[in-house]
Amino acid sequence: QVQLQESGPGLVKPSQTLSLTCTVSGGSITTTNYGWSWIRQPPGKGLEWMGVIRYDGYTSYSPSLKSRTSISRDTSKNQFSLQLSSVTPEDTAVYYCARWYYSDYVHDYWGQGTQVTVSS
Repeated sequence: QVQLQESGPGLVKPSQTLSLTCTVSGGSITTTNYGWSWIRQPPGKGLEWMGVIRYDGYTSYSPSLKSRTSISRDTSKNQFSLQLSSVTPEDTAVYYCARWYYSDYVHDYWGQGTQVTVSS
């Protein structure tokens, strides 16, 4: 059973960089045919896909967030991370990490989500 767990600060000041880490257990982030995504949900809004890091390290980002987003990984720890720069209160959201299964085009495993609030 694959499990994902988000971790990171729950409060970030405007203009700073939001940093979150997703720790994966029960499966390797280098296994072929899987990607590892970050997705967020602002209050009262729908889910927004932010980007993905593929099993081979290739990254892809949402065009609307690409200039501020970076996803990296530490294969020795089986973790992948999100950095979102120059945050504003509009970046306040529940942030999720999830596994993308390329064969079925579905996010099949999700973390529980972590609330991040951008406020001074």
